[in-house]
Amino acid sequence: MTRAIRDKTRRTTKMTRARFTAVYEKGDKYYIGYCPEVPGANGQGKTLAECRESLKEAIKLILLDRREEGLKGVPSNAIQESVVVE
Repeated sequence: MTRAIRDKTRRTTKMTRARFTAVYEKGDKYYIGYCPEVPGANGQGKTLAECRESLKEAIKLILLDRREEGLKGVPSNAIQESVVVE
């Protein structure tokens, strides 16, 4: 793998720390969870802890996929930086 490709891959897969709202509901056998800020991010588990982990992974995968899709076709001379929202 060339350095340019490795650097681009590292840029597109590195996640920064963020906080999201998580909503959990207990069903008959499983907990289900979702994140209102990330449509499609759902988790489930037999325990609340399992559900939390499942939801975290779903959020992470969705955001990584959206980032990768959003960066397709971006010109090599485009400026790319992080934005902090408080």
